[in-house]
Amino acid sequence: MTNFVDKIKRMLKDISLYCEMASGLKLRSYQEAVAYAILDSVLNRKGLSFVVIFPRQSGKNELQAQLESYIMTMLSSLQAEIVKVSPTWKPQSLNAMRRLERVLKDNLITRDLHWTKEQGYIYRIGKARIFFLSGARTSNVVGATASTLLQCDEAQDVLISKWDKEIAPMAASTNATRVFWGTAWTSSTLLAREKRAALAAQAQDGIQRVFQISAEQVGKEVPAYAQYVAGEIQKHGRQHPFIRTQYFSEEIDQDGGMFNQERLERMQGDHPARSQPDAHTVYAITIDVAGQDENAGLMNGDQALANPNRDATALTIFEIDLSTMDDEMIQAPTYRSLKRFLWTGVSHSQQYAAIRDLIERWQPRYVVIDATGVGAGLASFLEKAYPHQTLPFHFSSQSKSALGWNFLTVIESGRYKEHQPLAGELEDLQSLFWMQCQHANSEIVPGASRIMRWQVPDHCRDPISGKRIHDDLLISAALVSVLDGKDWGQANSAVVDAYDPLSDMQF
Repeated sequence: MTNFVDKIKRMLKDISLYCEMASGLKLRSYQEAVAYAILDSVLNRKGLSFVVIFPRQSGKNELQAQLESYIMTMLSSLQAEIVKVSPTWKPQSLNAMRRLERVLKDNLITRDLHWTKEQGYIYRIGKARIFFLSGARTSNVVGATASTLLQCDEAQDVLISKWDKEIAPMAASTNATRVFWGTAWTSSTLLAREKRAALAAQAQDGIQRVFQISAEQVGKEVPAYAQYVAGEIQKHGRQHPFIRTQYFSEEIDQDGGMFNQERLERMQGDHPARSQPDAHTVYAITIDVAGQDENAGLMNGDQALANPNRDATALTIFEIDLSTMDDEMIQAPTYRSLKRFLWTGVSHSQQYAAIRDLIERWQPRYVVIDATGVGAGLASFLEKAYPHQTLPFHFSSQSKSALGWNFLTVIESGRYKEHQPLAGELEDLQSLFWMQCQHANSEIVPGASRIMRWQVPDHCRDPISGKRIHDDLLISAALVSVLDGKDWGQANSAVVDAYDPLSDMQF
């Protein structure tokens, strides 16, 4: 056995040759550069820290498994210990173990080295071992030691506090090489912090420690990948946060304005507002429901608000342009706002009557309504009256996050357009809508869930009137993104299922 291993080591001093001979896998050039740098540090005991940022589906996980197999083969006669941490045990650690096990089984070399699995999370070749651990907030990982290599996979999703307190000490006394693998996300993640530190060290000694690859570089070696990413850009827009981070390795701010000037300009249409429907046009209505005050009056886009400091029920009428459904890369409608209404402090019975009147006049294909809390009653009445058109939306932190991400997809793909302002309105709801957009903030919660909190903060005030700025018109507008993926080919009598706000979550 020892002679066989020694022979293999003499033959395979080059990991590219190892992968090609053992697995029939040819490493891509950007994978080779990463592998050589890490192996040089591991095998020569340099103890460097690397940051590897690859786009989604570009071969990061396959490279990890090949590296792990190679290192354990080369160091099988030594007490070499590798620790690999993933943000969650299920599915991420389990997936990482399955990948390594597949490589070990299919590899012409390692399958004859009598590798073993111990305790459900340890793999061994000779004396070399790799431990798979969860970096979740509640996991217990204290006590493990990384003598050779400490890896953090999807480092953008591991909490900095967890890493610093419980995981980093695993390599404190061993001079082990550390590798932070991941995909770009916000500038406040563990991956981003380690990237800044690695760049600083890289600037001092000239040793490359940061390997950051974009979809363009991958596409040059994998034409099918370039074609796939082009389709994703057309579907979501190049400036969508997911496209920027997942495919072009660009960091985004953890919090800040949700709508920058470029995004606001993208939302602006050149069509006029409309007060009456056209017989040959498809429409939709979206409603954000607020509380009620029996003493207040009914307001619409042509009347001044009696009490704008109260939250209001906001309704938006959209024209649905189905021409973009025929685009194979998009296959979703374009939405053009036509008219807005606000009901401030109005009883739900009055709101219901007004909404029914609008539905009868405009005959919308769908009515999306906030069915959360006080909105549940109004939504239930509409479901009974219009069961095939009404889509109740239930707000939660997860569903509102999904709604926000999907709304950005509609905007960035050029499929959301706002009407021009109406001349002569006492209260220009269009100006109020744009004000809400300009003051809307978003915050991305640390962790793997990709939860985005977005709203107009409570402290925001109109600089002229001093009145509080709400986000009811904005939320009503965002609800139109619920309609992506709905069936637009059938008549209004078609059966429509209640919308599951989590079913369309991106990534």
